[in-house]
Amino acid sequence: MILLAIDTCGSSGSVALARFEGKKFTRLGQTELAGKTYSAQLMPSIRNLLADRKVTLSEIGAIGVTSGPGSFTGIRIGLATAKGLAEVHSIPIIAVSRLAVVAHKAGRREVQIQASALDASRHEFYFRDASGAKTTEALLPRDAFLARAAELGPQLAVCEASVHALAPSAALVEPPTAEDAIRFALPRLAAGEFDDPLTLDGNYIRRSDAEIFSQPGAPPRPRRDSKASERHP
Repeated sequence: MILLAIDTCGSSGSVALARFEGKKFTRLGQTELAGKTYSAQLMPSIRNLLADRKVTLSEIGAIGVTSGPGSFTGIRIGLATAKGLAEVHSIPIIAVSRLAVVAHKAGRREVQIQASALDASRHEFYFRDASGAKTTEALLPRDAFLARAAELGPQLAVCEASVHALAPSAALVEPPTAEDAIRFALPRLAAGEFDDPLTLDGNYIRRSDAEIFSQPGAPPRPRRDSKASERHP
């Protein structure tokens, strides 16, 4: 089975093509995407990757997509593209959490990974906690994150230098890619656990400013400088 994977949740993204047969996973190719180019470059990059490997969309057995958390714009573009391809070409789709992929990527170490975190800006952090009976994902303020990071130590996985600076005992891994996402999704793929593209939504955790400040009775939207706006799409 040939797999297509898409990750546009971070400051940079990627698309990957792989083959999965039995228990053997083979990467066929991966293309990096610069941040703020997703809307213009995602589909051309997919077409070029398929053409380079002489693969057609009819040969794709499943699509894996990282559904967040991360850039609101990036999440929407990646999901819209994956859902469009899945619906038009009747390809099964699997959406995965970027936090889960970070934890999985760090899970090859001797210390068992119990949690993962991403910088959510505004002194907040996206936090996935699998240390209890039920795995949860939430938005933590700085003080709460620092407390949990101190408790978890090397059982916490992070992929950003800024977060690692606050939690130096945490396991630091490279930012996840589309290939990492599809590798993480392999057990679900083998079990045939796919998502419904019609109801699939982004794993935003925090709502966008547009949603927050458009509600009746919401406080005025705070002004940001241009650099801050660029960091938080």
